[in-house]
Amino acid sequence: MAGHFSEFGMMPEMVKGTEDMGWMLPTDIQAEAIPMILGGGDVLMAAETGSGKTGAFCLPVIQIVYENLVTVKEGKSTNQKMNNNKWEMNKFDREPGLAIGEDGLLCQARQQRWQGARSTLGVVEGKYYYEVQITDEGLCRVGFSTDTAVFDVGTDNESFGFGGTGKKSYRRQFDTYGEPFGINDILGCYLNLEAGSISFSKNGNVFEKAFDIPKNLDNRAFFASVTLKNAELHFNFGNKPFKHPPAGHFQALCKATKTIQSRRLSAPKKFTNICSPAALIMEPSRELATQTHDQITLFKKNLPAPKLKNSCLVGGQNTRDQINELQQGVDILTGTPGKIADFVDSGKLKLDQVRFLVFDEVDGLLNQNNGALIERLFNTCPKMSADGRRLQLIICSATLHNFDVKKLAEKIMHFPTWIDLKGQDSVPDTVHHTVCVVDPKVDTAWHFLKPKIRTDGVHEQDDKHPSSTFPETYSEAVKVLKGEYVIKAIEKQNMDQGIIFCRTKLDCDNMERYLKQRNAQQFSCVCLHGDRNPKERGSNLQQFKDKQVKFLICTDVAARGLDIKGVPFVINVTLPDEKANYVHRIGRVGRADRMGLALSLVSKCREKVWYHKCESRGRNCRNTRLLEKGGCTIWYDEMKYLQDIEEHLGETITMVASDMNIPVNEFDGKVTYGKRRKREDDTKKYHQEELAPAVSELAVLEKQVQISYLNFMNDWNTAV
Repeated sequence: MAGHFSEFGMMPEMVKGTEDMGWMLPTDIQAEAIPMILGGGDVLMAAETGSGKTGAFCLPVIQIVYENLVTVKEGKSTNQKMNNNKWEMNKFDREPGLAIGEDGLLCQARQQRWQGARSTLGVVEGKYYYEVQITDEGLCRVGFSTDTAVFDVGTDNESFGFGGTGKKSYRRQFDTYGEPFGINDILGCYLNLEAGSISFSKNGNVFEKAFDIPKNLDNRAFFASVTLKNAELHFNFGNKPFKHPPAGHFQALCKATKTIQSRRLSAPKKFTNICSPAALIMEPSRELATQTHDQITLFKKNLPAPKLKNSCLVGGQNTRDQINELQQGVDILTGTPGKIADFVDSGKLKLDQVRFLVFDEVDGLLNQNNGALIERLFNTCPKMSADGRRLQLIICSATLHNFDVKKLAEKIMHFPTWIDLKGQDSVPDTVHHTVCVVDPKVDTAWHFLKPKIRTDGVHEQDDKHPSSTFPETYSEAVKVLKGEYVIKAIEKQNMDQGIIFCRTKLDCDNMERYLKQRNAQQFSCVCLHGDRNPKERGSNLQQFKDKQVKFLICTDVAARGLDIKGVPFVINVTLPDEKANYVHRIGRVGRADRMGLALSLVSKCREKVWYHKCESRGRNCRNTRLLEKGGCTIWYDEMKYLQDIEEHLGETITMVASDMNIPVNEFDGKVTYGKRRKREDDTKKYHQEELAPAVSELAVLEKQVQISYLNFMNDWNTAV
């Protein structure tokens, strides 16, 4: 069992904050993660939503940021810096596994994964050259990059590399170039910013042009760059004579008169939290960012002066107010990808003080194509703080068994501690999950249903007459029947609160309109998805939490990570195509030991649905041709997805008929969804109370027997 929060070395004021929230003991994920983060390590963790994961990273981050704030205010801050005008490799702009010698020119990495670094200075115009001597066996790539490129030279669109296998690389495209090289070889690196080109040489043999620099990188500063894998090499920027002097009016880099200093030449010279947070937390949605921000506000409320400032950077708010708030100082900033990227790119948000990077629900962030942004933020942050502490990364994911999550961790994290309290997906025993098969060939109610739900318009031009047997007809029928089945389920199970998951934002809007059309009071509902403005989304979510409405209709993305307590019912109008999303959805019920029901409507026949690949991403798109024919639709096979889910979970999901009579497990007895389940402990307590009088009577009889025995022995001894 986990100990008290105070046993982790947390400040008394922080402990009081947890107690004020009713947290007497840490959860399992908190007990594992808090000591690791306080100890300075990178942490990669997975736990169920609602398990205290937010507190697991917020509490230690708040404490370390606050302690640093106190240190700075007391004038105890230290600063490390380098010679600002010397050409050398930058120890503040490198990956942790790459070592740089005292002279700033010798680079070594002994890890089996790539480790990179950049020079202290860059150039924006002219023709320049530098040399590298390979001093040990191993793999390496050398070249040029901007200061926001990844360290793995040649694997993004801002870096250009030449590797030991005789390959040039840009945007992870490796093409044969020049010759392979190895120990004792001398490589020459040519940067021609007048012509916009890069080339290389080996032992004085100059190869043809390797790269044309894209126009979008005009006026960007270029730095000497390297990435190593179990290798060692030595740079020469021209302070010593070159082994193979360049031809064609190229100058040594050290002779450049117009240079740009790296933004990471030193740990920050002077502490400031003006537009410069110490911790940056990225969340995949506005609601989740706001939720995390509110939690931080509660955790820090008992901290004494100096005041720790936390802010939230999300869309839908007045930009001028957000800028003013950052300019007044911020220590912990929580935000969404789009807003953070906008503020960083425009210079409104600086990352030169960041010592914590937290990516929450990172699998959701990656699904939103934010991988490049995550790497760019990591590359922009200083790798070492003013007091010598290394940049800490904390990544939270719904599962650690995700290939993209593992790949990202390998790229940016430094020997992370993996905390996996979720393991492979499984369904809690407090969740009853069932499937109702929707078969329009058997249930012909769609022939005459009125009113019926407005569908997504995929079949507007198709034959939908009940006498037709075309796949398109049955597909449209499924959409109609699912609307009716939602009503049936709500009425049959007396659902007074629940979450209804739809596949698309359009489906959400149509379901909301249909429920209100049927009975706006009985089926009161609100929508939560990306097309609703932020103010409406916030209001809708709060109405549902406050039980002012009965149903929240949402997409997977909008609902990810939200902490909504006590939800008894979930309806999946369409099965998700990702197995993990099914577990996320049904995991909305059955929390805090309360019973929950998750009902999935699964079409027996394939359903034609929107799958927009067009530039507008669906706005005003009516191209109903299939994707392979240049359109924006696909055939969605829910029975196949159901089979995948059952295989993933290792169980067969209970089927129910269209009358929505849900079978109850015989061992559970009568179940009230949303209420605490009847536990074995409760049964034991009941039996204890029932047996208590008999036990008391037995105790009295035992006492009488013992007294009688003692009297008998006393009389016997007297008689003898």
